[in-house]
Amino acid sequence: MTETLGAALPAGAAGYGADADALVAQYESVGFEQVQGGLLHLFPPAPARVLDVGAGSGRDAAALAGLGHTVTAVEPTAELRERGRLLHADAAIRWVDDALPGLPVLGAPVDRFDLILLTAVWMHLDAAERAEALGRLAGLLAPGGLLVMSVRSGPVPAGRRMFEVPPQELPALAERAGLRLVHRGERTDLHGRADVRWLEWGFLRP
Repeated sequence: MTETLGAALPAGAAGYGADADALVAQYESVGFEQVQGGLLHLFPPAPARVLDVGAGSGRDAAALAGLGHTVTAVEPTAELRERGRLLHADAAIRWVDDALPGLPVLGAPVDRFDLILLTAVWMHLDAAERAEALGRLAGLLAPGGLLVMSVRSGPVPAGRRMFEVPPQELPALAERAGLRLVHRGERTDLHGRADVRWLEWGFLRP
């Protein structure tokens, strides 16, 4: 059973439900290690409590569960969430219908995570939402926990809501929230889009 937000779909998720089949095929066409390769050295050993925000098809959540982690997957788009549940039915994943910036369904202080993962999520939030979301995510980290994210830079696809995130903004927000920058990297797009690049970030809660 999915724990549910019971509210309107967030603006950043616009277009994802209608394109769910194509998006799931795209997400699953690349492996967890390919997508997260530049960040894997930051991930804690299993068993750890992991939160995957914007889990999409569940590719990364399933891989992390398979490694022995306790995984909560947040996905606000019902079509993606249900396809992910079916595709990775054998994986021990707690699916939650919730959304940034507030993540109201996830409880605190009960829910604390050793690793929070955001892949292709952050650029869907506007500046005010990003500031709120960073504080919320920091509050969900256990002491010594890590927040890692991959942020898209490039043209906005038709029908999508995305923003170009200034590279200096995220470290400033994280510092304000009590987090320490431990990694910054960059990679090309795994789907061959020459005009798309990805910034990779890692932040530690001391």
